[in-house]
Amino acid sequence: MTFLHQLAHYLTFHFLLQGLVITLVISAGSLVGAILLGGGLAGLQMSGRRSLSLPARAYSSVFRGTPLILQLVFFYDALPHIGITLSATVTAIVVFSLNESTFFAEIFRGGVSSVGRGQVLAAQSLGMTPRQVMRHVVGPQAFRVMLPMLGNEMVGLIKNTSLASVISVNELTLRSESLVAQNFAFFPVFFASGLMYLVLTSAVAAGQAIAEWRLGLEGPNRRKFGTVAATVARLFPPVAARGSEAKLPGGASATGGVPGDDSATIGGDGNAGAAMAEDRARHRRDSVLALAAATQSEDRERAQASGLDSGAARPSPNLVEIRGVTKSYGQKRVLEQVDFTVAEGEVVVLMGASGSGKSTLLRLINHLEALDSGSISVAGRQVGYSSDGVPMTGRLLAKARAEAGISMVFQHFELFSHKTALENVTLAPMVVQGRQPSRVLPAASALLGAVGLSDRSDVLPGRLSGGQQQRVAIARALSVHPRVVLFDEPTSALDPELVGEVLETIRELAEAGMTMLVVTHEVRFAKEVADRVVFMAEGRIVEQGPPTQVLDTPRDPRTRRFLRMLEEPEHAGGELVAQEISG
Repeated sequence: MTFLHQLAHYLTFHFLLQGLVITLVISAGSLVGAILLGGGLAGLQMSGRRSLSLPARAYSSVFRGTPLILQLVFFYDALPHIGITLSATVTAIVVFSLNESTFFAEIFRGGVSSVGRGQVLAAQSLGMTPRQVMRHVVGPQAFRVMLPMLGNEMVGLIKNTSLASVISVNELTLRSESLVAQNFAFFPVFFASGLMYLVLTSAVAAGQAIAEWRLGLEGPNRRKFGTVAATVARLFPPVAARGSEAKLPGGASATGGVPGDDSATIGGDGNAGAAMAEDRARHRRDSVLALAAATQSEDRERAQASGLDSGAARPSPNLVEIRGVTKSYGQKRVLEQVDFTVAEGEVVVLMGASGSGKSTLLRLINHLEALDSGSISVAGRQVGYSSDGVPMTGRLLAKARAEAGISMVFQHFELFSHKTALENVTLAPMVVQGRQPSRVLPAASALLGAVGLSDRSDVLPGRLSGGQQQRVAIARALSVHPRVVLFDEPTSALDPELVGEVLETIRELAEAGMTMLVVTHEVRFAKEVADRVVFMAEGRIVEQGPPTQVLDTPRDPRTRRFLRMLEEPEHAGGELVAQEISG
């Protein structure tokens, strides 16, 4: 009998096929156990509570630091001495699950950690619960990162099942050894056994390749398998091609027939290009006005839903009230007894040197950070605290954020990188507010038109310029129709030539009556747009008032020094260094 005939015989040999089934059962059972245990173990290690993380890390150290074959022998021989008797196969599944869970936990931790904290904060600022953040933002991105490592670990698990033969599990390797002991056909038997293992591991590799293809962010499959994109394609043709009105909630509308990016240059006749640019600008202004009207309507609906009279419910005319706010990180005091208010429709610009507490104050308003002392209320309610002052957590905190009507635009955009521009804008209204796609999708298209990006709705953030990404972030913040929008240095991460398009969008929102707090170093923008400028230094408000007062005739020497530094950075920088040395 030739080698090929022998190989074909053993590949179909019933005795070996039974061993292959047992190997498959051990692999599948161990995989399920390892994934479940690994997920729990990763959660404990990332909990931030030492009472939970330390035991989890100790468990991982023990099982990762001792040989798997010793663990199999120990469990098989030791458990009967304490009255627990398991079959060899069950023991193998238990030991492989316990051992592999430590490696799966590290993969899970690495995948979750790969998603920037900024994206998590952005999702939280929109009112998402921890579960929604994990499902819609962290999970999909983390899984793409984990997929190659998960596939590799699954292949390793299948191969490691051969070690179960040391406790007499009658799997494929042990059956091959038994067969060779009888007929001494080493090469054909073990070759057939190796091919069987190769079939199992190749199936895993094929599944991994298919999953990576289906979950890829680039290529034609992105459109095919993108749920929101597919829904848009079925329900609504592209805005630019449709040329009809896109409805905003509340009955307002925005014409959607103007090409999107106002930064594009128009070739040909200069007059025609100027006319087109003017037409685009007029379209955007109309869209922003429609958005403002829709936001006012949404505010009334929000007040009615919560049982409040939108006019008389607030204890004061101010939309935002900050009283005696103090915040420290360790021994460093970041904010010290900060007091100020923001009226509805007012645009307040926060200015000051880096480290003066401006960004921290914005995060406190949206309760992305917890207060040490003091109070912050929006529309008469404290965000993140119950009526008796107890901090909220989890779903209650997410609900409080959503009801407060606060949105935030981050310095580094923090768009959800696995979602297109349109999907970024539609996510919060659908997930947080539970709105139907038939209502959300036209409004999202109108929002992108309002920021001049109608033709970029199906583009991923990585394919957008910095200015375009920031304008998508503004549209995302406006998608939930907030009472107040917080801008954390919206232009500091942009190239100088992209700053103007973002500031123009914010300027149009200000003209439409949107309540905004803007952290910026753009003096000219502050003079043109702000109703009030608040200057901060060393965690305190040192000066505030109309822009003409604070920026043109500042009273505090720290304000004057800061403004000089902005006007003459090289001279002012040397002056500050000299003061540091002399001081």
